[in-house]
Amino acid sequence: MKLHESGEMYLETILVLSRKNPYVRAIDVGEYMGFSKPSVSRALSLLKSGGFVEVGESGGLILTETGREVAEKIYERHCCLSEVLIQMGVDRETADTDACKIEHVISDESFNAIKKHFSFE
Repeated sequence: MKLHESGEMYLETILVLSRKNPYVRAIDVGEYMGFSKPSVSRALSLLKSGGFVEVGESGGLILTETGREVAEKIYERHCCLSEVLIQMGVDRETADTDACKIEHVISDESFNAIKKHFSFE
């Protein structure tokens, strides 16, 4: 299953939230992203059927191995791109916003070149 940008954003959000609190609920994801409960429910259903997310016994969201790989990749891109933009003089808020857009469309080749150039490896 090929993920769209929104699916990647949900996985990244679950990863970020799980680093703060191991028990992540759908409502936490919705609040963090500013999305309605029906939107989150539909997205999580698609992510579950795609094998990216599971629901634990306690009802918390758990990234599968595949889901975690995608989330880690997107989060790494976000952090590196944001830092590059900040180093270039962009304010943090704008850098975070722009990095969030770029992280989903940049090629692996270009991202790896940026990482190497800015010594993020």
